[in-house]
Amino acid sequence: MKRENEIYKVTLAGTFCNVFLLVFKFIAGMLGHSAAMIADAVHSLSDFGTDIVVLAFVRISSKPQDASHDYGHGKFETLATFFIGLALFAAAVGIIVSGSLKFADWLNGAELEVPGQLALWAALFSILVKEILYQYTYRKGKSLDSQAVIANAWHHRSDALSSVGAAIGIGGAIIFGNRWAILDPLASILVGGMLVKVAWDLLKNSVGELTECSLPEETEKEIEDIITSFPDVSEPHNIRTRKIGTRIAIEAHIRMDGKMPLQEAHERTTAIENKLKEKFGPETHVTLHTEPKHS
Repeated sequence: MKRENEIYKVTLAGTFCNVFLLVFKFIAGMLGHSAAMIADAVHSLSDFGTDIVVLAFVRISSKPQDASHDYGHGKFETLATFFIGLALFAAAVGIIVSGSLKFADWLNGAELEVPGQLALWAALFSILVKEILYQYTYRKGKSLDSQAVIANAWHHRSDALSSVGAAIGIGGAIIFGNRWAILDPLASILVGGMLVKVAWDLLKNSVGELTECSLPEETEKEIEDIITSFPDVSEPHNIRTRKIGTRIAIEAHIRMDGKMPLQEAHERTTAIENKLKEKFGPETHVTLHTEPKHS
């Protein structure tokens, strides 16, 4: 419950800031005639949406295992990360399309309006707020071992990057005048490209977990080394691993002396399980199948 409350606390802090920035940037974008700032406001809207997703799914993922979910509800947090990635990708595509249409208009001879200084100040203020939010949320996500909170932190960082791009485009257009007003929509396209990369990373990792992707090769090698560190245990094989939310599942076949008493074999497998849990966390799901050594 404490972990759930901490996740709620950090997410609500982000929600409050996102609502404020959303309204502020839309107003600044409209009054300052800035496509980049309006695109940035859309990004803040997607941030607000992902905060809601985290709040909804973390409550479900924190529920213990029950008759319908023998392995617990941890993958609901992975599902939340997937939805965050989708929302970020959709926002990025919208930003790129909007900027591209303005760029096309400019190529066809349309005169773009130079953004006002209000839009520039809004971008600079957003960079400061969002970078602070990123640092706070990322540290909390790491300490709470929450994939969804870390993903949300990257959403804050991507919003800060979005505002950096907007500030460069808006500032360049203001400094160099009407001829360089094209910098504003070009900045929004660049920002959209950055967001696509962040969204892709989130989607790739969450889809990997949802489709039962194995743990990295180096992690499986660590598991094998722990098993073989016991002198009377050998030949770990059929090793299967996966992530279940914030914990991992390990299944393996091991060989022991076929003449070893059942009680002793049970104690040895329990010792291996405990050592694996020491390394990968007390909630690690471990299943070991014991086979006799080849004569």
